[in-house]
Amino acid sequence: MKQNCKRFFLRTLPLLVLALCLILADLSPAAVAVTQADIDALKGDAKDLAQEKKDLQAQIDKLSSDISSTMERKRLLDGQIGLTEQEISNKEEEIATYEDLIAQTAAELADAEAKEAAQYELFCKRVRAMEEQGKVEYWSVLFRASSFSDLLGRLDVVNEIMEYDQRVIEDLKTLQAVTAEKKAELEGQKNASEEAKADLEAKKRDLDSQRDAANALVAKLRAQQQEQEDALDDLSEEEEAVQARIKALIKKMEEEEAARRAAAGQSGPTSNPGGYIWPTSSRYITSTVGGRASPGGIGSTNHKGTDIGRVGYNSSIYAAKSGQVIISEYSKSYGHYVVVYHGAGNTTLYAHMSSRKVSVGQTVKQGDVLGITGSTGNSTGPHLHFEVKENNTIINPIAKGYLTGYTLSSTA
Repeated sequence: MKQNCKRFFLRTLPLLVLALCLILADLSPAAVAVTQADIDALKGDAKDLAQEKKDLQAQIDKLSSDISSTMERKRLLDGQIGLTEQEISNKEEEIATYEDLIAQTAAELADAEAKEAAQYELFCKRVRAMEEQGKVEYWSVLFRASSFSDLLGRLDVVNEIMEYDQRVIEDLKTLQAVTAEKKAELEGQKNASEEAKADLEAKKRDLDSQRDAANALVAKLRAQQQEQEDALDDLSEEEEAVQARIKALIKKMEEEEAARRAAAGQSGPTSNPGGYIWPTSSRYITSTVGGRASPGGIGSTNHKGTDIGRVGYNSSIYAAKSGQVIISEYSKSYGHYVVVYHGAGNTTLYAHMSSRKVSVGQTVKQGDVLGITGSTGNSTGPHLHFEVKENNTIINPIAKGYLTGYTLSSTA
């Protein structure tokens, strides 16, 4: 049996390597240019995103209405919301590209119109000159001939004048055609840009609808208190699993720090308390660390973090301190969340993001953007769940005086 497995692995290894190479080849970034082809590529990306959304919608529609499937629907809607946000970003890039194209074409049109005007002025001068000479310019040249040889010479001059006038007219016609073409091209680009803007507004309305649907799913749980207990147990277990994972990662980082200190001949851990900044622009606290009533019937009654409200779905989330990203992922409880390790058993956690901007192993400075606020995971509305650990223990940054100048909600 082992020999058969070994032979199978050896036979399939080249295929696996080839598949990996093809996958890596697909990851090469495409060049960006202000061309119609670039817009077509963006539209192709938009179609792919739209298909992914349809696939997610199909999964959502197949789920039953029990409590566990409701949470699964919420997870899928969170994913659909993320795709819609990508569609909006894609459409905004398409509109920006159209604006560049329109500016370029407008400049080309202005140049063509200037050339046409100059050529038309030249044409008018020729017409005025012919009118002033009584429209007999060609014949007067011939009749002034003093001999047959002089007449032949004057015929050459007449031909040159006629050819010059004809070129003036032909050049004017050509420039008029170029101007008309540029006008039509500019008008088409403006119409396409307006269509893209209308599509963008529709997608923004779609995003609002999806967010409302996601929040409505969570609100639905309020009327199903008894049925929620099992789901809440699962979410609590997941939160505990996340905390255990953070603890294990902290231990690993401390061991690595201890090894580095030993190699450098240093002794004792370095203390790293305080020194935090606000993780977002809002200073409105809706819930603090500790006991509380379960929000919407679905939140933890033993709150491990500080909830910051009035952030909407597009506020930046900043690293409260410098450190290293040790977790960046999605969970049913925290939604999209990030954990940053600051040293000496000190971490910060940022949860319910609509999108994450950092990856595991990345070093961040204080104030770097970690993600964008949202309402993913176990959340009834947009807010930032912010956790602080010092010496592997969750602390209250408000009580510690780390976060000041805040407004506390009356329901906190």
